[in-house]
Amino acid sequence: MGELRERNQPRSTGLLASAIGGALVGAAGLGWWLLSEAERRRQALRQRRSLSLSRLQEGSRDGELGEHRPLLDSELQHKVKELNRAIEDVRRQLECLSPED
Repeated sequence: MGELRERNQPRSTGLLASAIGGALVGAAGLGWWLLSEAERRRQALRQRRSLSLSRLQEGSRDGELGEHRPLLDSELQHKVKELNRAIEDVRRQLECLSPED
């Protein structure tokens, strides 16, 4: 029985070392892939920002930016009114919940 253990021990040690080595190589590969994906996404974001900036600059030269400005202001005013209404509703609800002195 003791001879059987001695014969299998080097084999199991080698198998364990191979498994650990494979896990390390896999982790390194995954890390490299994640870093390359993050860099690719950063590059795409930079390109989109650059493209939108150049479009804004072209639009301001052509007078297009001024045409869109009132639409943005009206949307902003509408959102502000909605938020003010929601804040007022929450304030009323809180007043109803607070104990009266």
